[in-house]
Amino acid sequence: MIWVVLGAHLIWFGQDSGVAPVKLFGFIDYWVISVVLVLGWLATIHVSGTRDPRVLGTGSREYQLVFNATFAWFGIVAILATLFKIDIARGYLIIAFPLGVVVLLLSRKLWRMWLTTHRQLTGQYSARVMVIGSAPAVANMVRQLRKNPDAGYHVVGVCIPEGSELPPDIDPTGLYFGSLNTPVDDLRHAGGNTIAVAGGDKLRTSAIRQISWQLASGIEHLIVSPNLIDIAGPRIHTRPVAGLSLIHVETPRYAGTRRFLKESLDSIGALLCIVVFSPVLLVAAIAVRTTSPGPVLFRQERVGLDGKPFRMLKFRSMVIDAEAQLVDLKATQRDAGNTVMFKLSMDPRVTPVGKWLRRFSIDELPQFFNVLKRDMSLVGPRPPLPSEVANYAQDVHRRFLVRPGITGLWQVSGRSNLDWEESVRLDLYYVENWSMLGDLQILWRTARAVLARDGAF
Repeated sequence: MIWVVLGAHLIWFGQDSGVAPVKLFGFIDYWVISVVLVLGWLATIHVSGTRDPRVLGTGSREYQLVFNATFAWFGIVAILATLFKIDIARGYLIIAFPLGVVVLLLSRKLWRMWLTTHRQLTGQYSARVMVIGSAPAVANMVRQLRKNPDAGYHVVGVCIPEGSELPPDIDPTGLYFGSLNTPVDDLRHAGGNTIAVAGGDKLRTSAIRQISWQLASGIEHLIVSPNLIDIAGPRIHTRPVAGLSLIHVETPRYAGTRRFLKESLDSIGALLCIVVFSPVLLVAAIAVRTTSPGPVLFRQERVGLDGKPFRMLKFRSMVIDAEAQLVDLKATQRDAGNTVMFKLSMDPRVTPVGKWLRRFSIDELPQFFNVLKRDMSLVGPRPPLPSEVANYAQDVHRRFLVRPGITGLWQVSGRSNLDWEESVRLDLYYVENWSMLGDLQILWRTARAVLARDGAF
């Protein structure tokens, strides 16, 4: 914050302002104003909960709070200047605000990378969790927490009913096995500080209440899983009613201002990308046309919004009779993709130029024209083939509530390396919880995934 405000001061008032200070009202040095701006900004960031351990290191909530706090502080400054008719330099504030947002978010990102690295490698800076409940529920929570160590929950032990066993895929190494009768004592023996209730018929409300009473205030914590799968925090609200803690879950909304903003981002973003990548589009089209027989573009029927089919565009990266060869290839042992989506890491149908196009995802650039036609979005679920839709379970059809995307959670979380269940879970999570900030994060992660070329076949 000091560097941002100092930079804004020097940019607006010039380097000579240190020798010949600019003054407000003729007697208040703008350097004093800068100090007040930094202190007030720092206080606003602090009281807004941006450093709460519950938001640090994972999710978008931390970034939202930082932006909201910065916006609120500069709004307060602007309101005070108006009320008291203070003619503060507007350009000074106009430079400091956007610059401050960018630098703060970037610094938070760098610290998050440091934090998640320590969490993943050593388990440091994480809650030490004892998971309690029925064996299946405990196993599911342990599985998910171990899969996402950057979330900040390190499992140190479990408490399951006597006679129960964890599934063989749960590695018991390093786990303390306690009893549902003495979970708090077991938590302390395991060196933990958090009890996570995974659920099960052996744990009644009175037992959970007794556990909460036994925990040391401010040192030991209780987490209760509401058995709500893949629903993000902004849709969940807890409200005490008549002594009951009721969880309100808002239904997803795909209309109004949010939809308008998303469609505006799609149209403007797709148009800009077409202009920026036009040289790449031209070179790729020439390369495809001159190196193998067949059309430049490959048009394939996909299923989009509301289950309606559309023709998705890609640069042709395979030989002309690729679809005919698919029947024989499906009889071979696949080494990528999953049970529904057929993939081969070394697909013999891919042309030499096609391998290069796929390696950098250039074959997907024509899909920006699909976005302009409103068949697709920049961010959304993966556009499926009709043959894949025929194998969908009923709940998977929920992905058709939004337009399919050029990129999405599936693409930035492993692409072809994911199994079918995980691919579906990520797409449904996006549909249930989409937001503008989430879309921007996915677009940023897409650039990194494309450069890393992980899972791109």
